[in-house]
Amino acid sequence: LLAYQLDRISKSKKLDRVIVATSTLEKDGAIESFCKSYGVDCYRGSEDDVMSRYYECAKQYSPDAIVRITADCPLIDPEIIDKVVQKFKDNNVDYCANTVPPETSKFPDGSDVEVFSMSALECAHREAKDTHLREHVTFQFWQDHNYTSSQYTQEKDWSKYRITVDYPEDFEVVKYVFNELGVRSIFGNLNEIINIIDGNNEIKEKNSQYFFGQGWARD
Repeated sequence: LLAYQLDRISKSKKLDRVIVATSTLEKDGAIESFCKSYGVDCYRGSEDDVMSRYYECAKQYSPDAIVRITADCPLIDPEIIDKVVQKFKDNNVDYCANTVPPETSKFPDGSDVEVFSMSALECAHREAKDTHLREHVTFQFWQDHNYTSSQYTQEKDWSKYRITVDYPEDFEVVKYVFNELGVRSIFGNLNEIINIIDGNNEIKEKNSQYFFGQGWARD
């Protein structure tokens, strides 16, 4: 899935560099080994303090902005990446995304693109003490009015679809979509992916019991 995702990300026209940021856990050595064989940079940091992982990783490369794409989104659409990046630039904000805030998102869970400035990340890393905020990295950017934010949206509402991989049922949906992309010999932009899912009611309903942001709530 990581290979599929990296291949799709590579089609973006707005990214200067791609870094896989994983943990220092022994089991994630497999990810580092894969990255070396694939030819992509890999940074290893804290498992739980994901904000620290992002910040320490970013410091090594000194970017103006960071585009966050989580590894549970293997069907990411590079066209959406570029549109969110462009809106971030046009609006001159600290943070821009397409799927958050979730209540106003029109995109499927699994098409998530987040863009934030290095200066905003530095501020959050310095000030955020709550472990929940440090685990989820970007929550304060769209929940805290001290940061400026905007949301990329569209006319069609696809927010009820799931192309993320959090549960076994999600994996079956994504596996089906990738198989269909191969059969049809197409890359699969978001519209084409939705059409594939709509064409199979069993697949469409397979992971419909889950909702966007499930697992975000505090214990």
